[in-house]
Amino acid sequence: MNERAMFNLGYGLYVLSAREGEKDNGCIINTAMQVTSTPNRISITINKQNYTHDMIIRTGMFNLSVLTEQAPFSLFQHFGFRSGRDCDKFADWDAMQRSENGVYYLTRFVNAYLSGKVVESLDLGTHTHFIADVIDCDVLSTDPSVTYAYYHGQIKPKPQPAQKRGWICKICGYIYEGDPLPADFVCPICKHGAADFEPLADVSAAKA
Repeated sequence: MNERAMFNLGYGLYVLSAREGEKDNGCIINTAMQVTSTPNRISITINKQNYTHDMIIRTGMFNLSVLTEQAPFSLFQHFGFRSGRDCDKFADWDAMQRSENGVYYLTRFVNAYLSGKVVESLDLGTHTHFIADVIDCDVLSTDPSVTYAYYHGQIKPKPQPAQKRGWICKICGYIYEGDPLPADFVCPICKHGAADFEPLADVSAAKA
């Protein structure tokens, strides 16, 4: 057990994983912190609507994989901020291992993992706050942890601006914004009629 892993907890994003029977599940959370150092205890807060929450309630075991800035958006899409009941998030994931408590943790795009055994829980209404003893942990890399701000600024794709609806003149490139194009419209630049215009969407698709 490498206790330096405790220093990787902070304002980051984590894959929280749990196992019950033959099913593994997990989701991404952003609330984890060290509570005490003697003994080593950590806390997490998880929405009750996550099925991973129910697994932890019943088994008392969980793992945290501390994500790094190198984590691709596809990882966030795969694990998500919500875990469903009828899926095994680790069934088609290859970069993982089981810790001493039998729960999976990620081995790529992660700088540390921590295994927790719940010693106390607090009902917060929509969420449950768990306090757990750290029973296993290790440092996997020196890559910086990803923060929520970094995720939104550098990893999550920016929303694309809405495609303008309109028509473009095939002769001079004048753009008429609006739909439909009036049948008697005349280009103010080259004076060609509506027959020489084509939809902007067709032009965008051709460029793609």
